[in-house]
Amino acid sequence: MYADAMEKGVVFNVQKYSVHDGPGIRTIVFLKGCPLRCRWCSNPESQHIAPDIAWNDTLCIGCRSCVQACPQKALSLSAQGISKKHELCTGCQACVRACPADAMFLYGGESRVKDILDDVEKDSLFYARSGGGLTLSGGEPLFQPRFALALLRETKERHIHRAMESCAFCPEEIFLEAAGLLNYLLVDIKTLDEETHRRFTGQSNRRILDNIRAARQAFPDLTIHVRTPVIPGVNDTEKAIADIAAFARETGVQAYELLAYHKMGESKYRFLGKEYPMGDAVLDDAGFKRLQALAASVMPASPVSAS
Repeated sequence: MYADAMEKGVVFNVQKYSVHDGPGIRTIVFLKGCPLRCRWCSNPESQHIAPDIAWNDTLCIGCRSCVQACPQKALSLSAQGISKKHELCTGCQACVRACPADAMFLYGGESRVKDILDDVEKDSLFYARSGGGLTLSGGEPLFQPRFALALLRETKERHIHRAMESCAFCPEEIFLEAAGLLNYLLVDIKTLDEETHRRFTGQSNRRILDNIRAARQAFPDLTIHVRTPVIPGVNDTEKAIADIAAFARETGVQAYELLAYHKMGESKYRFLGKEYPMGDAVLDDAGFKRLQALAASVMPASPVSAS
């Protein structure tokens, strides 16, 4: 598997000791790139494969080093701080290298499969005791299919439990190849209504739903855990959640879970010089609890463990 070990891809974070993204204690490897543009995305830095240049206003000392270093003259400094003409930026990273305060920084960098898994394997004792392992996330891991599949194959060679978080929007053959390498699949369903899905994510949901059905049929023993982020004004209705829960039950997945909308990624939009798409939207806590109860009544929770 030497070729797999040397495969390179772009990663924007490695998070250790997670207990929310698959069974046991896990290391999550976040790959850059995603085919969807969900308005509520909490990882805007994950959307493009190339590393993103960001600016943290709380660290900036106003020295203008980044402005002077930019060969494209894409940066300027005003009383409001650093602004960037995105159409001029070539991603050369001269501003990052010039910044003495680390206010200019990168989201993402190239990594090899071997280097990632050598780091992941350092926590093998925790995995063995808890039933944990590696979880691929993003972005969408399969937006970098060669890299993601190489990671899964090499992880399997090292006998590490393999999970993946996916939006399932990719060619069926790639999704099934990945599913065949997994012990545990976490997949998002935002809504069953195609028009709503297209409006708020930029893509149809047909391929997503077909891929989930195909994975269930091809790998009946694979644990599939469906999750729905409950978003104000998008899918926070009884009908929307009941429909997804019914789909999960009828498809034969083992678990269905609702995730509450949050704004934890809002600062990242500011760092990237973007407006936060969801504005002041707030999820009603009491309403969310009612939807959780409804989902459980349609598809009762099943015990899910490492396999």
